[in-house]
Amino acid sequence: MSSFQRIAILGPGLLGGSLGLAARGAGCGVILWGRREDPVRSARQLGLEATTDLGEAVNGADLVVLAVPVGAMEALGARLKDSLKSGALVTDVGSVKTLPHEVATRHGLPFVGSHPMAGSERTGIEAAREDLFQGAACALTNDGGRSEHEVAALADFWSLLGCRVTVMAAADHDRAVARISHLPHAMAVATAAAGLRFPDDGMLAAGGFRDTTRVAVGDPAMWAEIMMENRNALSGALEDAAKELREMLAHLAESDQKGLERYLARVKECKEKQNRPDEPTV
Repeated sequence: MSSFQRIAILGPGLLGGSLGLAARGAGCGVILWGRREDPVRSARQLGLEATTDLGEAVNGADLVVLAVPVGAMEALGARLKDSLKSGALVTDVGSVKTLPHEVATRHGLPFVGSHPMAGSERTGIEAAREDLFQGAACALTNDGGRSEHEVAALADFWSLLGCRVTVMAAADHDRAVARISHLPHAMAVATAAAGLRFPDDGMLAAGGFRDTTRVAVGDPAMWAEIMMENRNALSGALEDAAKELREMLAHLAESDQKGLERYLARVKECKEKQNRPDEPTV
């Protein structure tokens, strides 16, 4: 049982809706807030309590979860401080962590960041799933120096929903997700764009193309915002990806099959070690 008995989730999208279903399934009291009536109505159709009244949502909540785009947190954060009950904690589910901590500091919010590494190329509360967080990694960031008790309570909450929790600094989080989340999305987009340069070629596409480009159909507005918010770390990751592409191009230009094979074998070994996290690396 979570120590958070009442949870207010601000933002009834895929993550907010899935979090509401999962938290309710774990025995927590849940209410969702949304600005617009349509997603709030959809949340109610899922059996969740939902409202367009922010004060009603936040009143009495032990945990307030910002499940809105990071760019919307500034305005929302400004409205929250005076509505929180004593002892309440605020977290989020954003893909970057430095900016939410800056927002929380500006508005004096009792904030510990969360990033459950779960999602889908689908968007909206209609795509919500109670099991979305099962087996997912979840990073917590405590740059604001909240108490160990609060961090432990938040870690226990995410663990209750099936997540594997780790705690790190916001800057370390943003550097890491630039490479293992934002870069793969950018590369999927680039692969889809290059692979479909001649659209009729898509009739021959099979599993390899489908698997490597699946996330390229994600919400463009959401992903443009994420990429811009983490642009410094992502730019470095994309530069490294460009170096890898140039190495393959060099082997092809020189008809160096052996060199290309060694390169492919080196990357294959690196990926296989990532698939075996218990194996020591050098």
